[in-house]
Amino acid sequence: MKTTADTQRPRPGAGILRTALRRNRGAVVRGTVLMGLYQAGETAFPIALGLIVEYTMRDRSLGSLGLSIASLAVIITTVSLSWRFGMRVLQKANTTEAHRWRVRVAECGLQPVARDVDLKSGEILTIATEDADQTADIVEVVPLLISSLVAVVVASAALGLADVRLGLLVIAGTVGILSVLSVMSRRIGSSTQEQQARVARAGAKVADLITGLRPLHGFGGNHAAFLSYRRISAEARRQAVTVARVNGVYAGTALALNAVLAAAVTLLAGWLAYSGRITVGELVMAVGLAQFVMEPLKMFSEMPKYVMMARASAERMALVLAAPALSGLGAGLLEPGGDLEVDGLRHESLNGLTFKVHAGEFVAIAAYQSRAAADLAAVLSVSAPPCSYGGVVRVGGREIAELSVESLREHLLVNPYDGEIFEGSLRTNIDPAGTSESVPEAVEASMLTDVVALHREGLDHAVRDRGANLSGGQRQRLSLARALAADSDILVLHDPTTAVDAVTEQLIARKVAKLRKGRTTVVLTSSPALLDAADRVLVLDGGVVTAEDSHRHLLASDADYRRAVAR
Repeated sequence: MKTTADTQRPRPGAGILRTALRRNRGAVVRGTVLMGLYQAGETAFPIALGLIVEYTMRDRSLGSLGLSIASLAVIITTVSLSWRFGMRVLQKANTTEAHRWRVRVAECGLQPVARDVDLKSGEILTIATEDADQTADIVEVVPLLISSLVAVVVASAALGLADVRLGLLVIAGTVGILSVLSVMSRRIGSSTQEQQARVARAGAKVADLITGLRPLHGFGGNHAAFLSYRRISAEARRQAVTVARVNGVYAGTALALNAVLAAAVTLLAGWLAYSGRITVGELVMAVGLAQFVMEPLKMFSEMPKYVMMARASAERMALVLAAPALSGLGAGLLEPGGDLEVDGLRHESLNGLTFKVHAGEFVAIAAYQSRAAADLAAVLSVSAPPCSYGGVVRVGGREIAELSVESLREHLLVNPYDGEIFEGSLRTNIDPAGTSESVPEAVEASMLTDVVALHREGLDHAVRDRGANLSGGQRQRLSLARALAADSDILVLHDPTTAVDAVTEQLIARKVAKLRKGRTTVVLTSSPALLDAADRVLVLDGGVVTAEDSHRHLLASDADYRRAVAR
């Protein structure tokens, strides 16, 4: 039977912070020791000065003076080296941990997630950069927090040895300062989380605008889109101002309270020295510690703010890391060279779709409704999980629900009609992994040869982000070349030639059929050239297959088909 503790799961953000600390525990321990040594050395400096004044005044000798100078040199060296190596350890761990979380968020962001998760690519980008960095700060914050506490404890103990009232004043003041600032740090955490969310939404809006910039210009919607982004950006700016204001109040309050405590310690020490309760050396030590303790107190009082900021960022990262995967596939492996079978598929516009493509066959599917082609492509690419549709899809005789997504995508490649083009070169876009042995054949079959020949660098010609320096037809042919270069067992192409001219389309159809000969190929298209190059054509109407034959026989016998595909 589960207890209450078993059923109460920790919040995802807290779990992420614990994970970061656990896998960097070695660096955290070393950093804490070194930074604690630094703070102890800083605290020892005014204590040493007080002792030097106390004993040198009693024993006025060069030996005592030399020993005092040597002691101060040791303290200064300890402070310098411990700070240098402590911060090196912590910052290296911080940077490494931020890198790990960036990679982890990016990995999750590249996987499709359930549709009810409201995350856009622009938001994921912000989470993978700013939030990952702020989450990793916990690796540095905790050692600094502990080392600051060490300094306060050592200072309190040293002052307490001089007079217990001085030590109690530092302890009571520290508790009071932290009590006030802990309340304020919660406000900073909630405000920061809201700011990060609004900045992420603004980033997502920018990404959407960049993607749709050309269509927006086409129908004159760019001004309305700009106003929409300006409104979202203004909300982010107002929240940033709020966070800055809260941070300013926090910093000012912390500084004022620390100054009040330092002044109180100084005044109390002066009164005790005047009353003869402490010596001159102890007064020097107390005044020095009162001035010194402001720095660790300032750091100590700021750490809760950074903890809350790290917590807020970790909570946002948890949105991505905990998002349920869309695929929901099994773990089975797939053997190469199988059939593709769709049996009674019911999904969106598909109404019991059934067909079979044999291994090595080139089949074209002419969908009278473009939505039906998109829905079929979504199912085959696992953008729609098996649990979201009825019927069965089999690859090599096995249901895709039984297969791992890695095995499925290794043997079944669906190239979308709007394939992304990435910044880099023509070569890296065609063969991102650098392992394909059929790049020249893919370039030839996709008729990308003219683009390669046009530039002196050939395949190494630079491609801008989203293919901004390429025409629509060039981007589409580049995407097709990438799909062909993958040389997948089963290749599904969705409208691969809608942006090219008729002559180029004819050449592409023949070359693709030749290159893919003996390999299973399915083309969702209304292109007469591709339909004619296929071994057979399936007519998809009303979500089901209504006719099946060669392109030329269908042209001769089916008036609806002729009207749909004739150009």
